Amino acid sequence: MKKSLVALLGTVAVCLALLVSVSVVRADEKDEAVKMVKEAAALYKANGLEKALDALNDPKGQFVKGALYVFAYDVNGILIANATAPDKIGQNVLDVPDSKGKKFRKEIVERAKKEGSGWVDYTIINPKSKVEEQKTSYFEMAGEMVLGCGIYRK
Repeated sequence: MKKSLVALLGTVAVCLALLVSVSVVRADEKDEAVKMVKEAAALYKANGLEKALDALNDPKGQFVKGALYVFAYDVNGILIANATAPDKIGQNVLDVPDSKGKKFRKEIVERAKKEGSGWVDYTIINPKSKVEEQKTSYFEMAGEMVLGCGIYRK
């Protein structure tokens, strides 16, 4: 009985440690997403739109870190930067829904215009895993564009 209780407590401790580490990873990813967007906004402010877009669209540049990347829309919802989907640049994606029908890009652009920054949750097919996953994106208005960076919620 005593060995079973010790084993059970050990299992519970391991599970709690894993949950805490996942929460820390998510917090770190959220912090990194915000940091990357703010760095992109600073680059835009210091160097202008053309240089900012060049940097944002570089798949090997500073704004792509593993699964994190900064994307940008103009104020009308046209995708102007996405290093992971260059074929979609120039498309108006405002009314393109997520896998559940939510027009999250429209929400991002409208809220950026009104509130300046924030987070939007949505569901999307992860291009790597090919599985529908929950995602949240931080967005921020930067002059004539809306910058964002999303993380998958585990």
